[in-house]
Amino acid sequence: MSGIALILVIGGLALIGWLVARARAAAFRDGIQRFSSLPGHHGWYVALWALVPPLVFLAIWSMVSPAMVTDAVLTHPAAAQLPPSGFERAAILSEARALAEGRAYGAFNALAGTLAPAYAAAQNRYDWIATGLALLLGFAGGAFSLVRIRPGFGARTKVERIVMGLLLAASLIAILTTIGIVASLLYEAGRFFAIVPVGDFLFGTHWSPQVIDPRDPGANLGAVPLFWGTFFIGAVIAMAVAIPFGLMSAIYLTQYATPATRRWIKPILEVLAGVPTVVYGYFAALTVAPAVRDLAARLGVQWASSESALAAGLVMGVMIIPFVSSMADDSLNAVPDAMRDGSLAMGATRSETIRKVMLPAALPGVVGGVLLAVSRAIGETMIVVMAASGVATLTANPFASATTVTRQIVDLLTGEAEFDSPKTLAAFALGLTLFVVTLLLNIVALSVVKRYREAYE
Repeated sequence: MSGIALILVIGGLALIGWLVARARAAAFRDGIQRFSSLPGHHGWYVALWALVPPLVFLAIWSMVSPAMVTDAVLTHPAAAQLPPSGFERAAILSEARALAEGRAYGAFNALAGTLAPAYAAAQNRYDWIATGLALLLGFAGGAFSLVRIRPGFGARTKVERIVMGLLLAASLIAILTTIGIVASLLYEAGRFFAIVPVGDFLFGTHWSPQVIDPRDPGANLGAVPLFWGTFFIGAVIAMAVAIPFGLMSAIYLTQYATPATRRWIKPILEVLAGVPTVVYGYFAALTVAPAVRDLAARLGVQWASSESALAAGLVMGVMIIPFVSSMADDSLNAVPDAMRDGSLAMGATRSETIRKVMLPAALPGVVGGVLLAVSRAIGETMIVVMAASGVATLTANPFASATTVTRQIVDLLTGEAEFDSPKTLAAFALGLTLFVVTLLLNIVALSVVKRYREAYE
């Protein structure tokens, strides 16, 4: 039975349990003055018991069954022809699985075609086992909960506890995912730093992972040019665009625009935040980059690159204007009206009030928004992949080529390099460094915003 059909059957079983339990509880309720729970609570109690255990079982089964199917296939006589454990063995087994599941129509390796029927048979067998066990759990859970229904049974409390448990599990998923990401980064980065000294990586000025000397791998893996390119594009050029335009737009919308104008302009401005970054990347690569190169040529700049830091930074700045504008807008709106009215009553003009009263009062919130925008900018990938260069250089020339940490992570993890090589492991070291930097920026920004909100709330 397919997964969708099995889930539908389990859902139907839960619906039947809900109807039966509700009708039974309603029959018990007749003639009883005090009833601990409503019939609907009893229905949901039985439905949850018939639904949750099989779904949890299927989720766990989906994670462990591929290994069980592979182990079953390895007992096939033809599996003795497989090469030793390694990339080639995994590729053959993956191709056999794709053939068995109908995701491929031809075998590159003849042995994969031989093992495909074994994969199909093993998968079919374990699918039926999963179907039987899931239905058994559904029936058992429904029957167990149904026999407990009686006038004095607290179904409402039980249902609330089950729902609270499900909400707790849902909240733990995000926490466990974060822990898993951090753990994987730390483990792989630790393997990298076991090969390359930390000092060579963090303070080296030469980045050329294409040619790595096994005797001194750290000589070509100095990440300072990547850090500089990330800072130059994301925190200098992009912020030079985003901060003025974002702040001025927030000032106009909060202090000058009429309510009708604000109702139209603010949503239009925030649409920029919803544009996919790949669209920004195409715009940067096909429109902005050639225009920047032509501008540099007219200005007499020699060796202007079509993959310049300026092109990527300009488009990135446009992308994060809504982040700066939204935070500045909220900060200016949070300033008490009494401060503005008092300044105007003392004879100050509106512009003087904005410069000398509103902006200083809203400055912590604006700074927090800028820091959040910087963390968003230095973590951007698609724009720099499509518009920035892959050449690591230490230059302050905005028309020259520059690269970023995220661009190099993409380059390092795409290709045919061995996973255990310093070149590939360097991507995890870069990812860990970027993670730490953005985490610190977010912590500082949130602490600034929190202090600001405490001052005016």
